[in-house]
Amino acid sequence: MAKEEQLADLVTRLRKVAEGNLLSVILYGSAATEEFHPKHSDLNILCIMRDLSPEALSKLHAASLWWAKKGHPAPLFFTLEELHRCADIFAIELLDIKAARRIIYGEDVIAPLAVPTQLHRLHVERELRNNALRLRQYYIMQGGDSRKTLALMLASVSTFVALFRHALIALGEDPPSTKRASVGRLGALLGFDPSPFHALLDVREGRKREREVDAQATFDKYLAAILKANEEVDRRLETAVR
Repeated sequence: MAKEEQLADLVTRLRKVAEGNLLSVILYGSAATEEFHPKHSDLNILCIMRDLSPEALSKLHAASLWWAKKGHPAPLFFTLEELHRCADIFAIELLDIKAARRIIYGEDVIAPLAVPTQLHRLHVERELRNNALRLRQYYIMQGGDSRKTLALMLASVSTFVALFRHALIALGEDPPSTKRASVGRLGALLGFDPSPFHALLDVREGRKREREVDAQATFDKYLAAILKANEEVDRRLETAVR
């Protein structure tokens, strides 16, 4: 089933079980942009509900399970009040949704949403550091397997690219609209080589075959760039606060 058919089917299933409780269904992330690639891009769904009591939640089970069995991340469910109350602690996620979304059903509740950014800098630093630590953990567990190392990079690159975009925001920059441009801008600003990210994006976008990538050499540059970004973001944001 094609992407648009699946989205339409999901909305039909949600409307049937939720009825008037469903305010909005929003597709967000790369699937809502021209950077969508079926093999690697997730169909991320945010649903805004009037009520999320246990009774209301139970009605959403079948539609959510059907969606997950299609290989997609389970939909996120929020009430509109929750969305406003937690905007500060989910600043990274909500800024991303504001930047790349498509309303599949109902109201665009995201456009008027104010996202406080007083915690954004700390979230960016924490997520960059956490994901760098996880990358090293997983790499150690691969035991030098080139195929697994490449798979690890392909699975993680979109996360790091998104965090690089937020690093630009935290540093006072207006980030470019594309992944490649964001990586290039941050690389130029912080002094790291963006080429491993471009190579991995080429694979994800079907412009390059996996066998054309030297996994170990690419990983060496990839990790070095991520660690450089961590160090520079920490240093520059700490200096900016003083």
